[in-house]
Amino acid sequence: MKIGFIGLGIMGKPMAKNLIKAGHELVVYDVVSENVAELVTAGATAAYSSREVAMECKLIITMLPNSPHVKSVILGETGVLTGAAPGTILIDMSSIAPIASQEIEKACADKGVRMIDAPVSGGEPKAIDGTLSIMAGGDKTVYDEVYDILMLMGASAVHCGDIGAGNTTKLANQVIVALNIAAVSEAFMLSTKAGVDPVKVFDAIKGGLAGSTVMNAKIPMITEGNFKPGFKIDLHIKDLNNALETGHSVGAPLPLTAAVMEMLQMLHADGYGQNDHSGIALYYEKLSGTEIRK
Repeated sequence: MKIGFIGLGIMGKPMAKNLIKAGHELVVYDVVSENVAELVTAGATAAYSSREVAMECKLIITMLPNSPHVKSVILGETGVLTGAAPGTILIDMSSIAPIASQEIEKACADKGVRMIDAPVSGGEPKAIDGTLSIMAGGDKTVYDEVYDILMLMGASAVHCGDIGAGNTTKLANQVIVALNIAAVSEAFMLSTKAGVDPVKVFDAIKGGLAGSTVMNAKIPMITEGNFKPGFKIDLHIKDLNNALETGHSVGAPLPLTAAVMEMLQMLHADGYGQNDHSGIALYYEKLSGTEIRK
């Protein structure tokens, strides 16, 4: 199948490569020409605008940073909808505000383009090995039609409801991840300041109720002082901002989310915005003057 893929960043690039490995023909576009060149080397065909991608493909995937980027790529002057034929399917796998997904889907429907939102969780490592968790919203018949494509990039894909439900689910995921990293950082700073080896604490508690996928992934990074981004602090700020705005709009209280947001904002101000979100530990290290290291 010929598939269009727009957005070849940390996540999009390996996701697109997995589609190529599965035997699909890809037409790709990104504003960073080096990313496009890398995919061309992997077997893709380069396009020079979102419109050109849409003119070539009846199935298009977008993987972009935030709502304004998705709106520009799909609704802009050289956007997807200026080149897409009726019946085209758009899978937006970006993590954006649910209300933005709903607005974009309405514009797509007016052009006869079918759309689902299908954000992902798992970060760069799971994007590389094709084991992302995918949460989708939109018409169930469209989801069913593209399910096999989604499963080439993920270990699971769940239909969560109407358009925007995928991004609402992703926001819930991002709240849990951020709070979990903060809780882990706080707990391991406690043990470190008390003179207990954080690696031994990790070994002791990871199999119990406190154990989590987040702790398993992030504590080895923190104790090694490795904050190379799999998912950047600045991107988590974007997600929590969308969560807080959505929470305000529906009347959901998010006081813990707001507290962690302030930690992330401080880290951004200190120049750590491009670090992995495990860098929440750096907030505690700055407060305490102590590093959580093995």
